Amino acid sequence: MRILGIDPGYAIVGFGLLDTQGSRQQLVACGAINTPAGVRLPARLWQIARDLEELIDQFHPEVLAIEELFFNQNVTTGIGVAQARGVILMTAEKCGLPVVEYNPSQVKQAVVGYGKAEKRQVMEMTRKLLRLSSVPKPDDAADAVAIALCHARSSTSLLSGRLTNLS
Repeated sequence: MRILGIDPGYAIVGFGLLDTQGSRQQLVACGAINTPAGVRLPARLWQIARDLEELIDQFHPEVLAIEELFFNQNVTTGIGVAQARGVILMTAEKCGLPVVEYNPSQVKQAVVGYGKAEKRQVMEMTRKLLRLSSVPKPDDAADAVAIALCHARSSTSLLSGRLTNLS
């Protein structure tokens, strides 16, 4: 299965593509969609949609895993991220790509084994689990890879549970 992990934002959208086979995952590509500061939000959202559609066309993922919106302190930033997230979800739907959503604790639990892990722990475990020489850059890409890894590990776990329960 090919998983496209997305860390939503409107200035930077991190992405990570993983190929999975059973319990093995391999990083295919990662990076970020960057929108220029000073450009009106509608133009930034349009760029996110175009670039994401191009990414989907190029890599043909089978599922899009995205982080649920988490409001920390800055509600104004959260609103912009929510709008970008809406564009990402719409683009996935337009491309016929199923979407799964994970909250930050679920990502931390799946990758590190502890739902309150620190960001650096998630990044280091992502590097180790995928046998990478360094943590993916930028941080938004590393977060997106962790989200894709969360789905890979969660979907394998769910499948295993279903198989066990059927016997």
